[in-house]
Amino acid sequence: MKYTQLGRTGLKVSRLVLGTMNFGPQTDEPTSHGILDAALDAGLNFVDTANVYGWGENKGRTEEIIGTWFAQGGDRREKTVLATKVYGSMYREADTWPNYDRLSALNIRRAVDASLKRLQTDYIDVYQFHHVDRLTPFEEIWQAVEVLIQQGKILYAGSSNFPGWKIAQANEIAARHGRLGLVSEQCIYNLAERRAEMEVIPAAQEYGLGVIPWSPLHGGLLGGVIKKEVEGGRRASGRSADALANSTVRAQVQAYEDLLDKHGLEPGEVGLAWLLTRPGVTGPIVGPRTQEQLDSALRAAELELSQEVLAGLDEIFPGPGASPEAFAW
Repeated sequence: MKYTQLGRTGLKVSRLVLGTMNFGPQTDEPTSHGILDAALDAGLNFVDTANVYGWGENKGRTEEIIGTWFAQGGDRREKTVLATKVYGSMYREADTWPNYDRLSALNIRRAVDASLKRLQTDYIDVYQFHHVDRLTPFEEIWQAVEVLIQQGKILYAGSSNFPGWKIAQANEIAARHGRLGLVSEQCIYNLAERRAEMEVIPAAQEYGLGVIPWSPLHGGLLGGVIKKEVEGGRRASGRSADALANSTVRAQVQAYEDLLDKHGLEPGEVGLAWLLTRPGVTGPIVGPRTQEQLDSALRAAELELSQEVLAGLDEIFPGPGASPEAFAW
């Protein structure tokens, strides 16, 4: 496994990030623990989750599964760089009840203590804001974060789904108060969805944030979905099904699969390997439901794409171009 620094920090993380959103809803606890063990054995040290994972009445279940894995002992926790998130409501009885969501100092304090309990750990390495809070000023957010750092409950703060201007605002306010600010940004980014290249990724690079792409295969769209349909395998669903309904997108995906078939490459592995070539990217989040899917992701981390393949991918899925040239002049 290859490692890199997380943004401008001294923290070393693997070039693949183990996403755990499937743990609980789709993958049972024993299988989830097996995937975590296999990932750690392979050198994958960066594990990402969120307090709301588990969803619905089972919010928090994913953190609990990770917590019972840590509780098995050994050096699991010491070897793991653990990231979780805060924003969504965790109040099960009535999601409209105030102060149980967003990024107020009260909810941050409440949420981090609850996550630590579920995760069965004393600290969180990277505590991430799951969404922009349009109601809470960053002066308040950074004050709450500083308290948690002083208490030893978190080490770094990151963002998820932030626009470029919000990354800039957050870190300018942090700098004015002598604080480190955001060190990472999780954004949707893949061959089929490259809008982050316009402003989010340049902002992250300018302010020293590591970029952590989520949905690297666009909900399965880039995982050989058309070939699987033809062979009678798992059909597209969710984001990939919606995208394939567009004839232009379907033609792109067919061209993508044809290109990779010509070079004897697996689509899902290429989708991940391409992200590892992109400027500013720390590592994509992979969310395996099975050991086989984890093995495929690990192969992708070692895959070197030729210039011919890279050029072909750019031709099929052209990026938006730099800002402001992409929309002006």
